[in-house]
Amino acid sequence: MACKLQTITLASNGISLPRMACKLQTVTLASNGISLGKKNYLTPKRMVVAEVSAGTANEIVTTLAREKPFPKLMSRQETYDGKVTPGKFGRFGGKYVPELLMTCLTELENEFNFLLHDATFQGELETALRDYVGRETPLYYAQRLTEYYKNDNGEGPEIYLKREDLNHCGAHKINNAVAQAMIAKRMGRKSVVAATGAGQHGVATAAVCAKLSLECTIFMGTADMEKQASNVVLMKLLGAQVKSVTGNFKEASSEAIRNWTGNLETSYYLPGTVVGPHPCPNMVREFQSVIGKETRRQALEKWGGKPDVLVACIGSGSNALGLFHEFIEDEDVRLIGVEGAGFGLDSGRHSATLAKGDVGVYHGAMTYLLQDEEGQIVGSHSVGVGLEYPGVGPEVSFLKETGRAEFYTVTDQEAVLAYKRLCKFEGIFPALEASHALAILEKLAPTLHNGTKVVVNCSGRGNKDAATVFNYCQRDFTMHV
Repeated sequence: MACKLQTITLASNGISLPRMACKLQTVTLASNGISLGKKNYLTPKRMVVAEVSAGTANEIVTTLAREKPFPKLMSRQETYDGKVTPGKFGRFGGKYVPELLMTCLTELENEFNFLLHDATFQGELETALRDYVGRETPLYYAQRLTEYYKNDNGEGPEIYLKREDLNHCGAHKINNAVAQAMIAKRMGRKSVVAATGAGQHGVATAAVCAKLSLECTIFMGTADMEKQASNVVLMKLLGAQVKSVTGNFKEASSEAIRNWTGNLETSYYLPGTVVGPHPCPNMVREFQSVIGKETRRQALEKWGGKPDVLVACIGSGSNALGLFHEFIEDEDVRLIGVEGAGFGLDSGRHSATLAKGDVGVYHGAMTYLLQDEEGQIVGSHSVGVGLEYPGVGPEVSFLKETGRAEFYTVTDQEAVLAYKRLCKFEGIFPALEASHALAILEKLAPTLHNGTKVVVNCSGRGNKDAATVFNYCQRDFTMHV
């Protein structure tokens, strides 16, 4: 029977799903086995909503199958201006959460909007970024890397690195962590909950919680803890409680959200990625946008203009949006995102959501996801652990769909080679995540005009990955720069 659903309410627990027009194949409440019948709809394959009851959280999984195309996107101004459609980027984003979380998210949104224009908070944040984080970070001219990419005529692009690896704690993650921890403190929260993959967000969150005297709990997948053992040690030394979760960042994120929903009055969920329900993606992007703002100013000082090309790796997209957002309206600036192709796009072991994914709803927002034909989320893989998430931020999805940004992929092997290449030519250890962005230069540089100004976001320090690179090269004796 074809119909339009205004809301779906499960009377047993009061959970309401947002308005949608859809063809529902199954809706099952895991805790009690409730199933709703088949109906017609126009919405993504999968939706996950956390049910909160007595401090626990179960999942309602709706398996969906799109039959008709989505409505045509509105104009860029209508969809991109947060004042017109807050929390939405075209069809992406939103708040797909139970009613219990709506009040909490609305309170957070109001606080965020107020602090954006509060001179006292902005002054405190500026001081923290300068004196604690160590900003601004250099826009470094990679002279030997530039020479490497010159052709036989001595021509090629000029390569610059935005040195986010020089931040306190070794990555861009602290830009957002320090700001949100300050918000948690202002809101009267006593503890902070976070999830981490490569450990960089976990270390940054633990550090700022120590600085601000906040209790800190970090959830991390067991597979990631083994690969990033040094970051686990750092988090513990900083006073954080590190809780292991079977799996990787996807499972750790789900567990962190469950923990938070059981303590909404006293705890603060501090996301490090541009995913999740509104206003979380907007907040992370806003606090990371300092990267692009500095880049614009530094480019003007160095060569009197703008970058021609911006390049960043794409996991969920926080470092990419941090660099890109300042230049969204500069259509003469190319924006290039690089995903992890892992063992190859046809191997089934990759993190290339934009290249191989479909639209769905997960962790509270509509976006591109890696999912199977039944709409179930599938595992992701990358040698750069921080790229192992089966989705991207809604704003990243919007940039793909509108064509404003370009997206490519590189394999594990290409990323490891790029890591070694930067070590060899510039004496810089890039994180394996950032190495994906550096790897695309192999294909990109030969296509660019002489003197093209390329800025690559070196989003993190690669000390944590040295053992991984060494072991990888031991297994593959063809790994020569």
